[in-house]
Amino acid sequence: MTDSLASPEELAAALDRTGYLADDGLATAGFLALRMGRPLFCEGEPGTGKTALALALATALDRPLVRLQCHEGIDAAQALYEWDFPRQLLHLRALEASGGIDVETAERSLYTERFLLARPLLQALISAPCVLLIDEIDRADDEFEAFLLQLLDEYAVTIPEYGEVRADQPPLVVLTSNRTREVHDALKRRCLYHWLEHPDLVREVTILRRRIPLIGEVLARQVAEAVQRLRQMDLLKPPGVAESLDWAKALMTLHRDELDAASAARTLGAVLKYSEDLDRVRAKLDALFA
Repeated sequence: MTDSLASPEELAAALDRTGYLADDGLATAGFLALRMGRPLFCEGEPGTGKTALALALATALDRPLVRLQCHEGIDAAQALYEWDFPRQLLHLRALEASGGIDVETAERSLYTERFLLARPLLQALISAPCVLLIDEIDRADDEFEAFLLQLLDEYAVTIPEYGEVRADQPPLVVLTSNRTREVHDALKRRCLYHWLEHPDLVREVTILRRRIPLIGEVLARQVAEAVQRLRQMDLLKPPGVAESLDWAKALMTLHRDELDAASAARTLGAVLKYSEDLDRVRAKLDALFA
């Protein structure tokens, strides 16, 4: 599939078939990352489709998706590999019971693929070609970022007890960040960069109608217009596309085919997730739906 994509437009069409609508800029960034073998670093507000892009790329390219969810305190062992100590211990006991094997041979037998537990980064190297999603890298710390540099440079890691593992074909790497902190320049330099914006009104209506086939045209447009207005307010967490979809589904579940102030008041919990935001919007509902 990779070789058959000759242009950003063809990648956009392939993504479109999965239900992901990429604009020209994003399609070009994805195409270049694919052809140049460079990671794609995607930043943007939560809910702008960064994670969904990696999922859509895996589907469009017919590649397995390997996902590493970053969090505070994540380290190389959690992301790369661990040894299966309980099985190693049972193996040692079996060797002792059988006898006739020297200590050096026994030790070597412990550090083989049989006992190696591949975490996402190692799994991406051994299952390439794949799409490797390193999600919310901004939640990890500086030390973990530094660890990623060599992997993104060489698509290889060295396991002291086992040896080098190198990808036969580099994975397509997508890194995402919600910009809760600045990621170091050293990591960004190794990547192509794209900033994802919230969709405009026309694109959001299209997304709603594509993802929720039964939604009416009027309701889809009203939800999209309302979400666009909410994003212009001073909210702690402006709604993303996921919240737009949830709001539309909530209204349809209540058998509403139009969005007005009354139905919005009943369903705001589907689109806003902070009490301060709920209070701010409820105070302006009549004006928002005038």
